[in-house]
Amino acid sequence: MSIFEPTIIINFLLLILCLVAVWFYCYAIYAAIAFFQHRYPVATEFHPPITILKPICGLDADAYENWASFCRQQYPAYQIIFSVRDNQDPAIPLVKQIINDFPQVDIQLIISDRTIGTNLKISNLANAIQFAKYEFLLIADSDIKVTNDYLQRIIQPYQDPEVGVVTCLYRSSAQSWVTTLEAIGTATDFHAGVLVSNKLEGIKFAFGSTIVIRKQVLEKIGGLEAIVDYLADDFQLGYLPAQAGYKVVLSDYVVEHVLTTTTLADSINRQIRWARCTRVSRPWGYLGLIFTYGTITSLLLLITTGESIVGWTALFITWIMRLTMGWVVGVKILNDSAAKKYLWLIPLWDLIDFAIWCYCFVGNTIEWRGQQLKITKQGKLVAMKT
Repeated sequence: MSIFEPTIIINFLLLILCLVAVWFYCYAIYAAIAFFQHRYPVATEFHPPITILKPICGLDADAYENWASFCRQQYPAYQIIFSVRDNQDPAIPLVKQIINDFPQVDIQLIISDRTIGTNLKISNLANAIQFAKYEFLLIADSDIKVTNDYLQRIIQPYQDPEVGVVTCLYRSSAQSWVTTLEAIGTATDFHAGVLVSNKLEGIKFAFGSTIVIRKQVLEKIGGLEAIVDYLADDFQLGYLPAQAGYKVVLSDYVVEHVLTTTTLADSINRQIRWARCTRVSRPWGYLGLIFTYGTITSLLLLITTGESIVGWTALFITWIMRLTMGWVVGVKILNDSAAKKYLWLIPLWDLIDFAIWCYCFVGNTIEWRGQQLKITKQGKLVAMKT
């Protein structure tokens, strides 16, 4: 039998993919432990004033508690600006209640439908940013909840004058079986990749969970106008400053992300949107994800080798390391509630995620807030004609 027979070559490649995946899982464990063992020291005397920008569109689950958590900060000086585009937005009465309930906090509500580009969230931010009083701007999605030491901890990396952007990880609060799967994927898969990237080369992107950026840095990259036509606006708010020579720092603070109950179809559409966004933003990184799908490649190896000892051994080692990585990153490090309860669902998530990854190699359209949009090769959004 020739060693060049297709079956032997396929089995060899699958075995290599399994071995690389095991290496990735081991390195992710190391990267997670190393990162959270070296926390940023909190200097209580370092507390520059901060403007918090909260772009709002409709009501998320636990909206009041999410927003109120930003009003309970033990921090000397900060401002919160809520911005909405529609004067009939159901969030407006709740924001007014927040303003009434926290009279000691400097809170403003901006209502404006001015549009500067395709990404309406960035247009919303642009309408609010002109009212920002302070040099440090903090952008956080509306579905984020924090503790009262959030501002004091998230600002610490700025003691280094070379830092241009600070961002942070998040753990998800799931309220249905669909969002539970999403939460498991985020905690045990997505963030593992982020921690590996941070350890290997540092990060050059940011997350909508929290982005702290100086006004002068934002101005240097061209302001919000420079990213208003991009879907991955959070990615660009880290990537462009990194390209301009600033450090992007991953904070050791982990925020709470409250996932709204959703249908399976909505969840899949969201995953497709993120996957296609990643593909155009980081094409080589997207392709490289094949080396992280050890759950799938070990299963394929078992099938192609006819359930051989090699196949079973590869599957056992790969799955054990995948679950161990998920436990270390999702449970011990991020303290994610879904990962704690449903760690055994990791293989199911991996199967779904792999199918979406394959599917998103083709196609460039997404659905976002009721809009049908096309993503260009540069990652920009183009409205589709109806």
